[in-house]
Amino acid sequence: MNLKDKNVLITGSTRGIGAEIAIQFAEQGANIILNGRHESTEMLDKIKNMGVNAYYVQADIADATDVDKMIQQLKDQQIDIDILVNNAGITRDKLLIGMKEKDFEDVININLLGAFRVTQPIFKQMLKRRTGVIINMASVVGIHGNIGQINYAASKAGLIGFTKTLAREGALRNVRCNAIAPGMIESDMTRKIEEKRRKEIKNQIPLNRFGTISEVASCALFLAQNDYLTGQTITVDGGMTM
Repeated sequence: MNLKDKNVLITGSTRGIGAEIAIQFAEQGANIILNGRHESTEMLDKIKNMGVNAYYVQADIADATDVDKMIQQLKDQQIDIDILVNNAGITRDKLLIGMKEKDFEDVININLLGAFRVTQPIFKQMLKRRTGVIINMASVVGIHGNIGQINYAASKAGLIGFTKTLAREGALRNVRCNAIAPGMIESDMTRKIEEKRRKEIKNQIPLNRFGTISEVASCALFLAQNDYLTGQTITVDGGMTM
């Protein structure tokens, strides 16, 4: 797929991986629809200054009413989504024995149900137009699990199953769906890990380093451009899941 003038909606795109995905797609000439719970005029201006159309649609994907308003706003502006990146997500880490039900519900509600809420109406439009790309941000935790992240692992494993099924449902009408499963990526969250623990984690990674948000974003770019890839979960993890 040639990305020039394609409309790309990225949930949770005001910072981190989502923001980097927005930048890399804009560099290819795509129009960017940013999303988040709080507007980032700085990010919006940055994308516009790259010479493409950029919009911001404020919505909390944990709230079905918010998502409905976002979809209606896109319709009102006559913006058809060519590429959807379900990137928004949260963590509420605790061991199972100490986890509250709300901790589990909150993570599932945003990471998995949130993707469902956003994807369903956009997928319908893509089927009608017989074209479209959906990219879901999963995690290696959804593949091999992780102590203290049973809610997060369940949500990301669910997203991988969601991806495979959506790929099958969309294939006959040329709508592709893939997932990215990042491993340990340099971020505000991972920078808080104490140095001793960082070294232990690096020793478990064959490439012996954490990844970058740029490396994750470039994988999203690849998945959008390769027209013969669907139903796949690409691990960007330095070899952790080999």
